[in-house]
Amino acid sequence: MNNTIQYAVDNDGIALLTIDLPGKSMNVLTPELMEDLETTTSKAAADNAVKGIVITSGKKAFIAGADIKDMVTAYDRGLSHKETAEFSYGLNKTLRQIETCGKPVAIAINGLALGGGLEVCLAGHYRVLANDTGAVLGFPEVNIGLLPGAGGTQRTPRLIGFRNAATMILQCRNQRPEQALEMGLVHELAPAAEVVERARQWVLEKGDPEQPWDKKKFKIPGGGLTHPGTAQTFMVGNALVAKNTKHNYPAPIAAQSAMFEGCATSFDDGLKIESQYFGSLLAGPVARNMMRSLFVNKGKADKLARRPEGIEKSQVKKLGILGAGMMGAGIAFVSAKAGMEVVLLDTSQENAEKGKAYSEGLLKKAIERGRSTPEKAAILLNLITPTTSYHDLQGCDLVIEAVFENQDLKAKVTALTEAVVPESCVFASNTSTLPITGLAKVSQRPEQFIGLHFFSPVDKMPLVEIILGEQTNAETIARSLDYIQQIRKTPIVVNDSRGFYTSRVFSTFTAEGIMMLAEGVKPALIENAAKMVGMPVGPLAVTDEVTLELAHKIGKETAAALGQDYPADPSQEVIQAMVEKLDRKGKRFGKGFYAYPEDATKHLWPGLGEHFPVSEEQPDIVELQKRLMNIQALETARCVEEGVVTHAEDGDIGSIFGWGFPPYTGGTLSYIDTMGVRNFVAECDRMAQACGDRFKVSDWLRNRAEQDQPFHQ
Repeated sequence: MNNTIQYAVDNDGIALLTIDLPGKSMNVLTPELMEDLETTTSKAAADNAVKGIVITSGKKAFIAGADIKDMVTAYDRGLSHKETAEFSYGLNKTLRQIETCGKPVAIAINGLALGGGLEVCLAGHYRVLANDTGAVLGFPEVNIGLLPGAGGTQRTPRLIGFRNAATMILQCRNQRPEQALEMGLVHELAPAAEVVERARQWVLEKGDPEQPWDKKKFKIPGGGLTHPGTAQTFMVGNALVAKNTKHNYPAPIAAQSAMFEGCATSFDDGLKIESQYFGSLLAGPVARNMMRSLFVNKGKADKLARRPEGIEKSQVKKLGILGAGMMGAGIAFVSAKAGMEVVLLDTSQENAEKGKAYSEGLLKKAIERGRSTPEKAAILLNLITPTTSYHDLQGCDLVIEAVFENQDLKAKVTALTEAVVPESCVFASNTSTLPITGLAKVSQRPEQFIGLHFFSPVDKMPLVEIILGEQTNAETIARSLDYIQQIRKTPIVVNDSRGFYTSRVFSTFTAEGIMMLAEGVKPALIENAAKMVGMPVGPLAVTDEVTLELAHKIGKETAAALGQDYPADPSQEVIQAMVEKLDRKGKRFGKGFYAYPEDATKHLWPGLGEHFPVSEEQPDIVELQKRLMNIQALETARCVEEGVVTHAEDGDIGSIFGWGFPPYTGGTLSYIDTMGVRNFVAECDRMAQACGDRFKVSDWLRNRAEQDQPFHQ
């Protein structure tokens, strides 16, 4: 025994197995726990005095899922498909033993049960779920490149039908207690304090030691594989998977195949089929990349892995925001939502009120969707004070500047703010491109000056990029990270540079797409190449979204700042022509690379072909995809070389959550590692010859390739 389960038999002959991993805040499905489950259920099954078994948790949640930190190393350890499939089948054999032990097994689910935790529940003959807001059932595996590998693809459709199973497994849609009961995922709801007793009563009064699929004449709810509705479910599912993944993610296809093939045969053979599909995923790079970046490293970032040690935890009680535009308004909303008093300042009361109205609009939608109440909305709105007076900033713990990208304007508002705020106040700029060190030069307290780069729309985008100026001290870093945690965002920490990390690298994606346009590549081919490789939108569409006008202003500011060092950039020539000659400034202005008719869907502007003629011979779409991906990865490597990005995980998290680099890659640096640094450098060398010096590799990266040194150690 590994002491993960407390075993006790009561006077009624009920064996109570309480899962309680020592030293853990939540139970996770570890090899030790699975071993103890097998040992304790076998012990109960062999004891003639035991009438049945109840399995529950000694913690707030039941089981949060599998131990991802162990599985994430499978690919790097070089585990074969056979070895990873055997791992899955080992889990399946243990859970199969539970449900065929010959005695009734009831599961008292006292909190959330996700992934492998839910699969343990499904192996029981009866399930009582706590009727509590913290009780959630779901399969998140597809979101990290896997599928439920402990019977989930086999028990779930046999229990609730193919349609419901597909919703849970392919869409990773969690179920609340009432939904789980209605669906048939659980048999009974009860207050959390009563779930064990209700489970005991079932064992004593009705206990049936046989699963539905082990009974004669069993039929899958809603119809088997030959039912027209089932056929439609799989056909629609295949189409949706193809549309949503562009075939870049193997997990949804594997999950569908496991369900279909497994349910076409016996239950035990279905488990073997599931294990084979699970093994193929776990042994591959996509699962490694997604688990490492989306789960392990994001979890570390959320727990403030970059926070300096030895500094007392802080909390922002009063926040000042300079500029009530879209960014400022969004920051105001998420901060007030976290319970902070927010002063929203702009040049006119009308503008400030408009900024507050943004929160009103979001709350109205939340109320309509049942996610808030008028009372809660009123409390939040009362926390936001729109104003034009800098004196209202008195007492602020933190001030975030979100005015236009103009250095003189930012200098002006910095001085006005520092004249009224306490000396302890941290001043942060939400600039997307201007170097923080330069902005901090006008500050009386440059050690308390920092960059907090939010992404639009703030209420939806999870990332905040924290940029350190040359004089930013450790306390300012710690307090900024504490604030980001308060508003439940994910932080990355980078050093100063023009464009920092995210804006700098993302601009290479848009610039490459625009250069393709200048080269004569069909606009639709450019956009589709980006979307097919997994980018959320094409480079032309996203440039329209941020506006060509802004890109033009940033280009002019950069050129003025760099002078003779500013490199010739054909993409800026295209943007200049679009803005100055053609008056097509982007979506906000109703026209850009795309046309935005009021009575029709947006579409690429037909006039592009006239001003940027299309070549007769078009490049291969795969080559375009490589250009779009490699230029971003290469610029990230440059950021590492220059010390802008100091940790590979920050580079990956920033690329995925900042601008939508495809999650299946694990992020820009995982993309290089998966390809192999040596192979990546060879590809860049080839592209440098074909496309230009922007793909030229530095000696630093070439040396790294020669040593086969990956970015993730």
